[in-house]
Formats: sequence, C-alpha cells, structure tokens
Amino acid sequence: MTAPILEVEALSLRAGGRTVVEAVGFVLAAGQHLAVIGPNGAGKSTLIHALIGDLAPAAGAIRLSGRTLADWPARERACRVALLPQASALNFPFTVAEVVRLGRGPHASGSVADRRIVGQTLAACDIAHLRDRPYTRLSGGEKQRVQLARVMSQIWRAEDAGERLLLLDEPVAALDLGHQRLVMQQVAELAAQGVAIVSVLHDISLAARYADRMLALRDGRTIAAGTPAEVVTAERMQCLFDTHTRVITHPDSHTPVVLHG
Repeated sequence: MTAPILEVEALSLRAGGRTVVEAVGFVLAAGQHLAVIGPNGAGKSTLIHALIGDLAPAAGAIRLSGRTLADWPARERACRVALLPQASALNFPFTVAEVVRLGRGPHASGSVADRRIVGQTLAACDIAHLRDRPYTRLSGGEKQRVQLARVMSQIWRAEDAGERLLLLDEPVAALDLGHQRLVMQQVAELAAQGVAIVSVLHDISLAARYADRMLALRDGRTIAAGTPAEVVTAERMQCLFDTHTRVITHPDSHTPVVLHG
C-alpha cells in the first residue's frame, strides 16, 4: 500500500482561548480529494490553516509524507503544500501574470519554466486573456480565479517536489456556475495527476460530486466521515445544519444531491 501524503491523528486545535477542533483524524493518499463540510463555525477553516502550519496542534499530530509538519523547513514545505484561503488581500497593481508567478517563489526552476507554468495555469483557470490586466481592476470572481492559478502554479509539476498537497478554502464561493464547474474539473485533473487535495466547500452537492471522501464537522467534532454516499444523507444534513433537506441521486454522476425545503 502506498504511504499516505497527509496523516492527521487525533488533532485538537485552540484559537481565541477555546478548543475549535477536537480529536479529528483522517489519512489522505496521492490523488485523493477530501471535502470538509459543516455549518459556519464548525472549525473547517481552522483545520485548513493548521494543515499548512499556520496553527500548531494543541494535541495530536499532522504528518506530511511521514514527517511531522513542523519538522519541514519552510521552503521545502512551500514546494509541496499550497493554500487558497477564503480571502486573499492584494492591493498592489500587479498584473495578473505577476500575481500568478508569485506561486513559483519557493522553486528554483528558472524563468523559462516559470513563464511556461504561468501560461498553463492561466489557461487552466480561463484567465489567459487577463494576463496583462492590473489585478486591482478585476471583479471578485476574476480575482478568485487568479488566486487559484497562483496556488496551482506553486504545486503544478511533480518534478519540482514529488508528493504535493493542495488546500482549498471555499475555492468557488465567488464564481458563476460555469466557472465553478471549470475550477472543480481542474481540481479533479490535479488529483488525477497525484495531487492530494483537501477542500472546504459549502455547496454539499458540488463537494459530493468531485470528492472521493468527505469529512463532516460540527462544533469542531467529526459527525461523519466516509464516501459522499455515506456522509450525505438527509439525517446527517439535519444533524449538521438543523434544517430539513431531501437527498436524491444525480442521474449522471450518481452522487448525492441536496435539495432544500
């Protein structure tokens, strides 16, 4: 069996003087996509930031490729792990291409290779036509796709770092339906190339369609974990969100779809 890229063992996290994630655990192998779902305040974003090393565990452990996350030198870790946060504050008038190239900072791959990778990620996110546009003049959805291209450029090539992990916190929140599909399909292509992915998604149906595994959190604790079919049930949605839903099966993907009301 292939060794996992990411191991989270009995992880507890504290912020603001209180425990916000308690005894959460999972294992993620190359090419797997884990979607984390749950209501606001469930600890989803806190978990994501702990996985990149922004928050030290209060208890438990996070291991990347068999080594405790804290044991990785910052540059080596940055070559392997990329995070798209919910919000990316950037107020300098960099061009779109310059913003995306920031993702190549940890690498020593050379300007020729970096330009090629920037071009490929711009195309993948459908923003090649914006490459010379000032970032500050973009719409919210366009900025989101630029930031996604930036983090994709950071872990684009296996030859740069080997095992790679992509962390996404609400990657499609500002996007229209067409670009939501484009982004999630691109994420699926990265997974097919061996990138391990952890995403936080509010759209449960979208998460169920594109993720291999799901982790449902409420009040920082695991309510359910497993395949989308195992996690996304009407009973679990009631438990997570305190609202009545109906869960049906998508006729094409055969994945769960949550209907409200």
